[in-house]
Amino acid sequence: MSIYDDKFITIYFVLIAGILGQALGSFLNCAAYRITQGESFVKGRSKCTACGHELGAMDLVPVLSWVLLKGRCRYCGEKVSAKYPITECVFAILCIICLLKFDLTVMCGRNLVLLSCLFCLALVDLDSFIIPDGCLIVAVIAWIAGAALDFEEYGGLHGIGMNVLAAVIIGGGMLAISLIMDKVLGRDSLGGGDIKLFAVMGLYLGLIGSMFALILACMLGLLFAAARKGKSESDTSQEDDGKQIPFGPAIAAATCIMLLFGDQAVQWYMGIIGI
Repeated sequence: MSIYDDKFITIYFVLIAGILGQALGSFLNCAAYRITQGESFVKGRSKCTACGHELGAMDLVPVLSWVLLKGRCRYCGEKVSAKYPITECVFAILCIICLLKFDLTVMCGRNLVLLSCLFCLALVDLDSFIIPDGCLIVAVIAWIAGAALDFEEYGGLHGIGMNVLAAVIIGGGMLAISLIMDKVLGRDSLGGGDIKLFAVMGLYLGLIGSMFALILACMLGLLFAAARKGKSESDTSQEDDGKQIPFGPAIAAATCIMLLFGDQAVQWYMGIIGI
């Protein structure tokens, strides 16, 4: 079955993907917050981060609850960050694009898991400068499961081997560069989580796709660093804690972009250089 069999089927599944994406976005927000707090995200009720009151079902409807409550907690009246509805909408859009690109296939399910992992680890890294190993492990398991379920789509043993090789080359290459930069700068240049994330990037995108994603990640990282520095300078109440700029969100965003739009980007570039 394909979502493109009929336009009404297409609309139906796009709506389902949007609703599922908002729900997943809400869950991933909660999971990221609990990970940064050292709490379990698989058990326990959601609570207001300000007053600690347990939230009811009507407080947890993605986007809609925030709008109806005017961005405030129902129980204490404290403002709730707009990042929650924004990230829920962003992840809904990602789910829709993933569905439209990969249709109702094993690859769609696999890539949806990857997008969830990238989304969660980016949120965690933004708040705690840590890339959780659990997100990376789940992404690797999803890739292996996809290979087992749709062996031919991976290009058989040759395709699987090439992607594993890409993971080793990209991850190992970034590790080597990191060690050299550590010596030159006299401090840590890349975290271990970033290097492992680069390896996952290679596993999913292959060598060529990963090279494009690596360049894009560096560009996004510079933009993010400039924006973060500008915000820090404009906020005189914000103290400089001396921590490095988190690179995980830039790597995650670049991987996501190449996963969903990489084919067009590579074809465009190859056309420019005449290949």
